[in-house]
Amino acid sequence: MRSIYLSLFIVSLVCGISGCKKKKNDDVWDDNRTSGHYKIKGSLWGSEDGIAASDKDGLLSPADEDFIPLKDEDLKAQFADKATPQSNLIPGEQGSGIPSMEMFRAPLSQLASIFRNVLFNTDDHILRGREALATIDSIADYLVEHPNTYVFIEGHADERGPEAYNLSLGARRANYVRTLLVQRGVNHDQLHTISYGKEKPAILGHGADAWTKNRRAQFKIYQK
Repeated sequence: MRSIYLSLFIVSLVCGISGCKKKKNDDVWDDNRTSGHYKIKGSLWGSEDGIAASDKDGLLSPADEDFIPLKDEDLKAQFADKATPQSNLIPGEQGSGIPSMEMFRAPLSQLASIFRNVLFNTDDHILRGREALATIDSIADYLVEHPNTYVFIEGHADERGPEAYNLSLGARRANYVRTLLVQRGVNHDQLHTISYGKEKPAILGHGADAWTKNRRAQFKIYQK
């Protein structure tokens, strides 16, 4: 009997030294939170449909959404946007001659071919492709020729990232498009911006195709 007690004592002593004690829930949660702060490429969160993510369209795991820093070029662009005069007309305000935002509509028929959505890269508010810039040129030409057409530029983001960050990103996208149009001769009073962040996806889905189409600036118009 003494040998049995001695064996139990030795086992308990070894477990106490080597950590046989079961982890607390808090410890497990903390480990998961810590591991989630790394970008994992070529695995569950680092691939899109089994294809390794590139720097252009890399994925961040949900825990990575805790903090996404702004880049220096983003901040410079924001200051540049402020140099573009804001509209003196507030939609829906008495005397502005412009109705509230609810009266703006998606462009139809021929106008839909002009006011097309423009798409952005992941975590980016600069338009990079020639096609997107050609769309901006077409929109600018139309607005210069039709000064009684007013536009709401909507900034949107895909589902990844925290809500507050995506609202900010959507605002930068909308303001960037607005700045491009003003630089092309459009009257700033014709242009208004709003950000929806990730709240109004164009495509429902959780893959690369949906994310690509949801990172966009979209247009609603009103014509007197």
